[in-house]
This record gives sequence, structure tokens and C-alpha cells, in this order.
Amino acid sequence: MSEAKIYLTLLNGTGYVFDVDDYMTLRTNHRIVGAPVGTANSKGWSAHEATLPVELTKYETQLLIEKGIALIVCKSQALTTPPTPHQLEAYKAAFEARLTSQAETLKAEKLRETERHLDKIVAGKRNKLLKQGNAEQAAALTPEQVLQEIADNFCFERQNALVEVPCAHVDRHTAQLYQWPQLDTVQYRVFRDLWQRGKFVTTGDAFGADFLIYPSDPLLYHASHIVIVQETSCIRPLDFIAKVRLSVTVNKSCVFAYERSSGGEIVYQTVSWHNPK
Repeated sequence: MSEAKIYLTLLNGTGYVFDVDDYMTLRTNHRIVGAPVGTANSKGWSAHEATLPVELTKYETQLLIEKGIALIVCKSQALTTPPTPHQLEAYKAAFEARLTSQAETLKAEKLRETERHLDKIVAGKRNKLLKQGNAEQAAALTPEQVLQEIADNFCFERQNALVEVPCAHVDRHTAQLYQWPQLDTVQYRVFRDLWQRGKFVTTGDAFGADFLIYPSDPLLYHASHIVIVQETSCIRPLDFIAKVRLSVTVNKSCVFAYERSSGGEIVYQTVSWHNPK
């Protein structure tokens, strides 16, 4: 087994990915999708603008650990320790420097944009002064004065500053390897079996199912199947009808999965809705 190179951070009882390169490796090489739960929007989190970190399901986390692809570490001790006064001052100074850099960049861009249209802006200001009866001021107005006025009146609104995306921790800190409590459920065994068959598998909560199966990366394709995990091969008729009709409504095939009592083999039964005319 090759040495694990990807480190997952233990948060909320599961693994999180903070490094973009690690996430792309998991997604492209190992078909692990997770769910981005971070935000780069100062107005709050949005599912359409979500970014790092990526929260993995417990099934994804265990699979990566079990396959030797990743290790999971706990950083709670290091990251919950109060910062020293020196560390706090250094953080505040770095934060202020980032905001100042954003303000200077925005101001420089605004002045460059003004210079591109300076003739029209000066002409507009002169016409305004003439309409106000200030002919002398209009004649004396120069492009340099207009640029200086815009520079002096520039104001950077901090609430509009770019929010940093949480990525890999840049400061030195310690972490402890975490002993992952093994899941021993039929749901996990179905998830692992589907993954080993080369499928992209995600949680199916939004569709009232256990899992969703995609023909390839979910960024490129819609899910093709919903998977309902059963403890046994038996299912109540009304539950059967409800699940199958749900799959038809969302335009997906319905798969029932259960574990054979002898041998532990995972069995799949796909149900298709047929409407003869």
C-alpha cells in the first residue's frame, strides 16, 4: 500500500479538505466529490457560489482511509489555543495590509479607467460649470485637476472587500493522527461497492434516497440513478411505489440495494417505469 499523501482535517465528525490540489486529486483520480461548504461572498453562504473547504461524507472519509489514500488528523488542540499577543498583532497587521493592498489596487484601476475617458469627463464637467454660470472655472479646469479630484474623493468600502477562501493553513501548527471509528453499516458497504465499480457516488438526501449515481463527474452530468438501501430484499408495496414514482418524477432510474444474508454480496435491483400506450 502506498503512503498516504492527503491529510483530511477532522471537523464535525467527518473529514474536510482545505487544499485545492488535494481536492482536485480526490475528484479527478479517486471520484470523491464531497460538498464545498465555504464562501467567498461577504453576504453569506450560497450553494451556487460555494468554495473550499470541502466537507466529505463519513462514507467518503472512511473509504479514503480504508484504501490508504488519505489520513485524518485532529487539529483542535492547536487551532483552539488562544493566540499570543504577538501572534494577534501579526495577524492584524497582515489583515490590514491585505485590505490596504485591495484599496490601492482598486484606486489605481479607477484612475486608469478615468484616464481612458478623461476627455469626455473633462468636457462634461466644463459643460456643467458653464450651465451654473462659472465660465472662468470651466476655462481653468484641467485634466490633472479632474484626476486629482477623483483620487482625493476615492473611498474604499471595507464591507465590499474580497473574502479570503479558507485554504491550507499557512502558519505552522501541530496535528494529531485521529483513529477513525470504523463504520459497519450496509449503507457504507453499498457505497464502497458502487465506488469500486467505478461510479461517482454522492449523497441522495435531496431526492429522498441514500445515494445518487453519476455516469461521470457531477459537474458535467446529471445523476442517472437514485439508490435506496434496504436491510433485506423485502419492501412494503406502498414504499416501493413511492420510491419508484419519485425516481420517475426526477427523471432517474431507481435502484434498490441490499446485502445478501449469506456471503455479504451486494445485490442491486433496478426498476423501470413502463407506461404502455
